[in-house]
Amino acid sequence: MSETFTSASQEEAGFRERARLSFDLDADICVVGAGLAGLTIALEAARLGASVAVLEGRYIGWNASGHQLGTVMPGFALPLAELIERVGLEDARELWMLAKEGADFVRANATEAAMPGIGLADGVLEVSNVDAGDRLISRLQILNEEFDTEVEGWQADRVRAALRTDRYFHGIYYPRAFQVDGRKYVHGLAALARRAGARIFEDTPVVSIDHSGIRKRIVTPSARLRATHIVLAGNIHLGAPLRRLSETLLPVWRYAGVTAPLGERLREAVAFEGSVMDSDGVDHFRIVEGDRLMWASPETTWDARPQHFAGAIGRRIRAVFPALGDVEIAEVFGGATGHTVHGMPQIGQLRKGLWVASGFGRQGMNTSAMAGQLIARGILSGDERWRLFSPFELVWAGGATGRVAGQLIGLWGRASSAAAGSLARYRERARVKEREREARLAEANRLAGTGPRRPTVRPRSARPAPPPEPARQDEGISQ
Repeated sequence: MSETFTSASQEEAGFRERARLSFDLDADICVVGAGLAGLTIALEAARLGASVAVLEGRYIGWNASGHQLGTVMPGFALPLAELIERVGLEDARELWMLAKEGADFVRANATEAAMPGIGLADGVLEVSNVDAGDRLISRLQILNEEFDTEVEGWQADRVRAALRTDRYFHGIYYPRAFQVDGRKYVHGLAALARRAGARIFEDTPVVSIDHSGIRKRIVTPSARLRATHIVLAGNIHLGAPLRRLSETLLPVWRYAGVTAPLGERLREAVAFEGSVMDSDGVDHFRIVEGDRLMWASPETTWDARPQHFAGAIGRRIRAVFPALGDVEIAEVFGGATGHTVHGMPQIGQLRKGLWVASGFGRQGMNTSAMAGQLIARGILSGDERWRLFSPFELVWAGGATGRVAGQLIGLWGRASSAAAGSLARYRERARVKEREREARLAEANRLAGTGPRRPTVRPRSARPAPPPEPARQDEGISQ
């Protein structure tokens, strides 16, 4: 894999001067937000022949879309069993297929468009912190038989051959899943959208929206825009005019660190080229540039300077891979994502001509791509598959109280995961010691030429018969 990572300021400076909207404009579709979802909508709509304007308050990919690990795989943050329970098996299959189409869309852009330095590499491994073989078999059957997803079950010894740590047990390998340089992909997506005819305006925050009437009106600090359709493709930073929508999202920050080059000692610890994530959502990492490790920190519901997480990321790497020892974290980056209460993205039409594509926290790049395709086709081609997301309505996320609760739940979840993992590893060590003890005893018995020693039971001796009584003097034959 050949990737080069730069800081956010270097990356921003490396692109052309940002264009602001400074004149009144009419368009078929106005997209608010130049992240992965918004740019996908712009690209798909422009390819379908619509005039598209994208308004971005800062710059392309400035938040979570431009600061993520780039893992692309099917599925949603909501566990599969809960998805089936919520919408039924048939609709769950349809949603899963849409998620797979989103992943295919990212792969096609990353390969056919030849985005420079995108570093596409196949394979994602989801590992378990506990010994859960039965659950693994059940999940593999559902994914293979019901959801037509290519997966492989890995036993603990195979996982540990790839990741030389006793931290993990079983795993599920997705050979069709992949990873790209996420920060390069979002800018490559913007370039494709521009090439298709979309106009992207940065440093152009939305001041107000009037979504009444056939032609909606959007006011920015320096110009006005009219459009038949408005798509809210932002996150928690949509701003005052859209605060009610922002309040349906729980803000969650996650930061990732990239180590300094580790040389051969990294190869001795990690012999897997793809992304690795644990089933509890705590660890997420992969090798970049051949000998550097990119590692995501646990989530937090409070903002902080990214560099504050460098120490925590380094300690986590050392805890999982003790052989690496202390590692230098050369760069830390991250951003805020919006998590929905129900765990599914918000995709659909709020009212005629007003659309939403948001809430992609923990979802992955495939769902933002899927949302962009669905909404563009829903507006221009009459595709109504976006209605599959209707059961997942907008729900208030609880404000500051929700953030506190989310932080506590996250801490509890990580503590529970750590405790369960420690207990599983303790039980494994106990089983190994018991097997070693039995092997030593068997070897000792073999060398002694006997089977297992058993206590000797002596037979009880028969009680001697009592002697005959002597005949009395007066006894005799009567005459």
